[in-house]
Amino acid sequence: MNYALVGAFVLLLGAALIAGALWLAAGGALQKKYDIYLAVEKESVAGLNLNAPVKYNGVDVGKVVFIQLDPHNPELVRLLFAIERGTPIKVDTEAVLKTQGLTGIAYVELAGGTRDAAPLRAAGPGQYPEIRTKASLSARLENVLTTVLAKLDSTSNNLNALLSDANRQAFTSALADIAVLSRTLAQRKGTIDTGIASAARSFQNVERLSVQLAPVVAQLETAAAQLAPTLERVGAGADSVEKMGNEVKLAGAAAGQAAVSAGAELQRFSVQTLPELQRLLAEMNDLSISLRRLSEQTERNPAGLLFGRAAVPNGPGETTPAAPAR
Repeated sequence: MNYALVGAFVLLLGAALIAGALWLAAGGALQKKYDIYLAVEKESVAGLNLNAPVKYNGVDVGKVVFIQLDPHNPELVRLLFAIERGTPIKVDTEAVLKTQGLTGIAYVELAGGTRDAAPLRAAGPGQYPEIRTKASLSARLENVLTTVLAKLDSTSNNLNALLSDANRQAFTSALADIAVLSRTLAQRKGTIDTGIASAARSFQNVERLSVQLAPVVAQLETAAAQLAPTLERVGAGADSVEKMGNEVKLAGAAAGQAAVSAGAELQRFSVQTLPELQRLLAEMNDLSISLRRLSEQTERNPAGLLFGRAAVPNGPGETTPAAPAR
């Protein structure tokens, strides 16, 4: 047996095994390729560690490779995921922080991504595709609990204000008044029953009266239908009267204008013609006086119309003046 040959074979086999193990450890032909994605969380990532699993609908597709506060905004946390190449990360895919069982180990769950949505791409060169984030269940519960606690605190304050000493006294007084009213109603039960019975009889009488008045109402409706044409004619007559009134109004306005014009003419007559008429009347008066004197003279001496007036004899001591020489 050649021990040297056996030793060489063992060394070669060991070297081959070590090389295969190293190749498999490095991935070998089964090595997976990963793509880096960015996610920005707006809540605490307590419990999330590096190499924490990233799952897509419960299937492991990658791991967390980077966790850091945003240097520009400490309220944000930047996360980098190494996700297996070929995983259908779409523009509507969302990342949510979840905890695994009772251990509280956090991991990232990817959800969403409709079939027709476009694949998620980087916004620019040198940047990672950014996956949208969604508030975790614990964050949503915390927000709900905070809101509920705030409302409970407000309700408690309102109850304290409602149950103040003044309100309790007022409530006690109201209860006392209600008790007095109850006793009064109990004492007046018979009167109230009688009033209710009277009201019931009144309602019955009203019902009978309405039944009796139904024919009268029908007759009134018939009369109203018959009076409708008459009312229409009355309306037409009213329109005619209104039209006549408008015409009378216009005629009155015209008469007013005529009266104004007549007043102006009368004023002009009184200023211009009246003085001439007064002078004419004065001359006619003088003429009448002259005619009356002539008539009287004619009655006394009718011959005077032919021979003129006779010379008046001289009185005592008067002489007749000599005629002038020719």
